[in-house]
Amino acid sequence: MQVWSRKTTMSRRIKRTTSPGDRAKGRDKSRDRDRAGDRGKERGTSGSAQRSRKPDDRKSGERKSGDRPFAHRTPGKPPRFAEPRRDRQERMEPAAGKQAAEQPLPTKVQTVVVTSDENGMRVDRFLEARFPGLSFSHIQRIVRKGELRVNGKRADSKDRLEEGQSVRIPPLRLDTPKTSGTLSEAEAKTLQALKDMTLYEDDDVLVLNKPVGLAVQGGSGMTRHVDQMLEVMRDAKGQKPRLVHRIDRETSGCLLIAKTRFAASFLTGAFRHRSARKIYWALVAGVPKPKQGRISTYLAKEESEEDSIMRIAEHGDEGASHAVTYYAVVEASATKLAWVSLKPVTGRTHQLRAHMAHIDHAIVGDPKYFNKENWQLPGGLQNRLHLLARRIVIPHPRGGVIDVSAPLPPHMLQSWNLLGLEADRFDPIENAPEE
Repeated sequence: MQVWSRKTTMSRRIKRTTSPGDRAKGRDKSRDRDRAGDRGKERGTSGSAQRSRKPDDRKSGERKSGDRPFAHRTPGKPPRFAEPRRDRQERMEPAAGKQAAEQPLPTKVQTVVVTSDENGMRVDRFLEARFPGLSFSHIQRIVRKGELRVNGKRADSKDRLEEGQSVRIPPLRLDTPKTSGTLSEAEAKTLQALKDMTLYEDDDVLVLNKPVGLAVQGGSGMTRHVDQMLEVMRDAKGQKPRLVHRIDRETSGCLLIAKTRFAASFLTGAFRHRSARKIYWALVAGVPKPKQGRISTYLAKEESEEDSIMRIAEHGDEGASHAVTYYAVVEASATKLAWVSLKPVTGRTHQLRAHMAHIDHAIVGDPKYFNKENWQLPGGLQNRLHLLARRIVIPHPRGGVIDVSAPLPPHMLQSWNLLGLEADRFDPIENAPEE
């Protein structure tokens, strides 16, 4: 465990500037174009090339009065909760950069090659991008049965593809797209539930405040989860919003959703390249010393008949992945409990829970990793996981920044009130390094 300095700032802004030499070159090119046009007129040319330049053509860096870049995005309820405007979405989509072409639905086995744009994409995201409308359960089923193969081998839905690989795709079946005005009573309730969870929404992005106990994705015996709830938001083309990341079932807080294929590709890349910043709040047993530090270990999954957990592993162990977490004590309640802010640099399964247990300050109410013997929960506190995905900061696909914070869930708010912790205190994790 290492100590980090407060002097290191958490984010850096880069301002684009144009040098005097670049501006001089631009003026020289402009004069050359004007002279060339004058020579063309003297030679009696038709002038079609000059007419092809529209009156409103702009030099690089200029902006029409109607153009508005995305502003800094702040949390708060959106003014509406509806399907994205089709005209605006279709107008902006071509400018998003090269996208993988949508493939016709295969009625028989076919083999496709991974393009450069799809390099590094997860198998399940690859299928969703190629064949919009495929349900999560259908994708998981064909992967689980081994019907989808990469370079002739079975693949997991989380495996990442490489440019040039051959992907064998079995016959697929799209879910029937929803049409407006045909929601059942149950679906209308689900849509309202999503609306109530919404912290931020625009045409590309949705940020939900996931409640405690609601799973993000389905599992054995799971009938209700966020991915299934998003089915009610399918558009006329059969596309539904896509999960960009995941948080544990018993963890509440910010969950990022992409409403378009372009946004999904951009935001997934931002997580992969660690452009996203996530901050968590937790209540832990004892007070960590030093009060600010860096936890760096290897984690590997340990399976048992009853459950599976992430254990601290050694470099080189089978399945071991490097995991880094910064922590900072925000406020302590005597020596019994501490409110800790956490910033994961990597995104391993149960990383924060395993790391805090590793330094002997397990998160209160954690059924998997709380391992302190003869430790009594203070009176009035609920024995539930005290972990909140407090804040997410990530570049927006169209420009600007998404910066959204989630409130304390009811059981954590009760604990904060009982312990006299002030939720509006300065969060020292702001000063943690980026790596």
